Amino acid sequence: MLDIAIDADPEWDSSDWGALARSAAEAAIAESAFPQLGRGAREVELSIRLTSDEEVRALNAEWRGKDKPTNVLSFPMSEPDELADTAGEGPELMLGDIILARGVCLAEAAEKSIPVEKHAAHLMVHGTLHLLGYDHHDDAEAEDMEAREVRALARLGIEDPYGDRC
Repeated sequence: MLDIAIDADPEWDSSDWGALARSAAEAAIAESAFPQLGRGAREVELSIRLTSDEEVRALNAEWRGKDKPTNVLSFPMSEPDELADTAGEGPELMLGDIILARGVCLAEAAEKSIPVEKHAAHLMVHGTLHLLGYDHHDDAEAEDMEAREVRALARLGIEDPYGDRC
């Protein structure tokens, strides 16, 4: 079973963030190397916090040494071998935490002329893939992660956010 803990500051509007977070996480997991996550007897959990730019700036400064807000932060709590061994029973597997910054998310959605919910879904997919061990430190990793994001977003009926590339 997949359990999503969602915590949204009051400034985030009244959208159904819980349903969106579940759909985004499930789509990302389905496009990962671990599509079995959340389908076995072992419980799998991740948390998503929708918060202010100020809180994200502080976390970004503390954990990444960058004193500015960013759109999404991910804090993985599981190792790849734990992710691969989820079909059977065992203790709950905590994937980690995803944190989205409201102001950055709103500004980016406006810049792309898309609803904030679509952009937040993209950021949740991106964050979930980070929790599953994907990254974009080099071109090959970035291409793989981006392709997984695009496929996951297609599952949600969201167009390719990278479609404007040359």
